[in-house]
Amino acid sequence: MSANDLTSMLSAESIEKIDLWISKYPTERKRSAIIPVLTIVQEELGHLSREAMDASADYLEIPHIAAYEVATFYSMFRLEPGGKHVVSLCTNVSCMMAGSEALKKWFKDELGIEPGQTSKDGRISLKEVECMAACGGAPMLEVDKQYHENLTVEKMADLIRDLN
Repeated sequence: MSANDLTSMLSAESIEKIDLWISKYPTERKRSAIIPVLTIVQEELGHLSREAMDASADYLEIPHIAAYEVATFYSMFRLEPGGKHVVSLCTNVSCMMAGSEALKKWFKDELGIEPGQTSKDGRISLKEVECMAACGGAPMLEVDKQYHENLTVEKMADLIRDLN
């Protein structure tokens, strides 16, 4: 793939945002822009396909593996298409002790989904994450980049049902 592939995948506005991020680093260090580049690509495309990661790496003139390493390490990146709303449920120790298992059970009982699955209507994708650094507000989850803390099953159910 060539660097032009990313420009054919994304809007001019997204390419402009990417170029702005790249300009913040010395030319020989533009690899440092990989996280914002992948974030912008995902925001426009909905997830990071292998082709999108390859095109992003080519645009930054870095090895493809460098994009894969970042995309697979950070829980904010999705490698598969998902629902309209992505729910990241923390099930690390603090959240687990505070009731995240009951929250996860609600998704199975009410929406018929488990982590890694999307509801039949395509509205909700559930993602289980290890830690979101909000232990003081456990149990918690993130919906569309917004944290929701100190949840009960009832509070969470209302939140999820209110999503359009």
